[in-house]
Amino acid sequence: MLAGLPHSILFVCGMNAVRSPMAEQLARRLLPATTFVASAGVRSGERDPFVDAVLAEEGLTLGERQPRTLDELEDDYFDLIVTLAPEAHHAALELTRSLAVEVEYWPMPDPTDTGGTREHIMAAYRDVRERLKARISRRFSLPEAKNATD
Repeated sequence: MLAGLPHSILFVCGMNAVRSPMAEQLARRLLPATTFVASAGVRSGERDPFVDAVLAEEGLTLGERQPRTLDELEDDYFDLIVTLAPEAHHAALELTRSLAVEVEYWPMPDPTDTGGTREHIMAAYRDVRERLKARISRRFSLPEAKNATD
């Protein structure tokens, strides 16, 4: 096991539709299979087709997975909770007030705010994907992740 690698990680964002499911899939690829990785949102959300598109560029898929809330998680103990949006960070701090769990805030832009052409929107989602890949690699001392296009 890599030094300092948690046994279980939860990624949390607003609706578990964009940032946290992306982080979950990237972490599953980059981290050892012995690390349990999950994601959830503060509120209910709808699956985002742009997430499917940018994950497919990496050879990843969400499969049949649908967004879920923190209340819908089967397990509620994690070694590390990574929050990707301000509301998620506040919810995680509230949730873990009496627990011995590490909570880290990794602010990520919300690509759903992007307008313009499909290519402009895809570029915003790719930017979030690449930021997440780099942050996961740095945080867990992994070799720097390569772009699918490299």
